[in-house]
Amino acid sequence: MIQADNKISSIVVVNIFALALYIMFSFCISIKQSYALSHEWVGVPISEYGEQLWDRKSIKRNEDGSVRVLSKFIPKTKSEITQDILYTMDINCFEKSFRDVDVFTDGENSRLNNFADWQDPNGDQLILGVIGQVCRVDN
Repeated sequence: MIQADNKISSIVVVNIFALALYIMFSFCISIKQSYALSHEWVGVPISEYGEQLWDRKSIKRNEDGSVRVLSKFIPKTKSEITQDILYTMDINCFEKSFRDVDVFTDGENSRLNNFADWQDPNGDQLILGVIGQVCRVDN
């Protein structure tokens, strides 16, 4: 009788654990899918190199006061080497600087770097456009 109770208890615990994992997994997938489908792209003035867009719905305030936003670069000419590139950018509105914390080039290549160095846009009109627009919207 005691062995049967222990066996039933262990089956119940395993099933509860499996159910909890399934729920967490399903929740994470649905969040990722809904995030991926809910972009509101805003364009900055096009340059000779291509087009830069940022996602109005992705703006988040970081703990250090900077702003995080998803941005997309669409090169003027596309080839196997030049393709659309998604960036997760941190923007320091006070210093007009930025850092790319994640770069995503296709379904397989993603580079996450939360410790990237802050950079000056060095006159890049596409980046300056994103910084200017995002900082106006965030404030």
